Amino acid sequence: METLSFYIGVIGNLISVLMFLAPVYTFSRIIKNRSTEEFSSLPYVCTFLNCFLWTYYGIIKPGAYLVSTINGFGILVEIVYLSLFLTNATTNKRVNTVIWIGILDVGFPAAAILVTWLALKGDVRINAIGFLSAGLNIIMYASPLAAMKTVVTTKSVEYMPFWLSFFFFLNGGVWLFYSWLEQDYFLGVPNGMGFLLGTVQLLLYWIYTKPAKKEEKSLSSALLVEEGRQHEPLNSSDTTT
Repeated sequence: METLSFYIGVIGNLISVLMFLAPVYTFSRIIKNRSTEEFSSLPYVCTFLNCFLWTYYGIIKPGAYLVSTINGFGILVEIVYLSLFLTNATTNKRVNTVIWIGILDVGFPAAAILVTWLALKGDVRINAIGFLSAGLNIIMYASPLAAMKTVVTTKSVEYMPFWLSFFFFLNGGVWLFYSWLEQDYFLGVPNGMGFLLGTVQLLLYWIYTKPAKKEEKSLSSALLVEEGRQHEPLNSSDTTT
């Protein structure tokens, strides 16, 4: 069982790497257009906080090095994303992002580490950080809800990156299985939520990409009809004049 959980954890780490790298296409678009458009910084702010606390959890819990290493990588990736977002955002978005970073990515982790390190010890400290990390993991998985609202409102999936949603789904499923093998409920609950929310996001993609395909097909049919009309022979009344 320990060998199986190790291999599942390694697979989970590989999928997590892909999940962290999924927004690369989004940020290449942001850099190209020099604008964040309708993209939100909140998923990256929440993911940074989530990675920070899971790294701390993996460090203080014996044998949880697979958790700490992948989330340490996540911290570095999110720093790059947030830097690019701040560079290309409008003044209003930049101010809002800085406020969120100050509260969630600086103030909250500092307070959590300070309180748990000074007031708690041993398993109580581990459980407290695990509880916080689980709650914030749910927030990370739920952070695309704003994008999901945009999808439903605009009936377009343009501003909800597909690969991020896909790897949320895949990552949640693998780490849910890992948590079951390890009997770690702090990992299981949020990743179960991530699996469900990832499923909902993929369903939205399926729902709101179909109309676009139908519209494209109708347009193609209309163009073919118009082209056919252009190649029709002149009628008899036109030829006699």
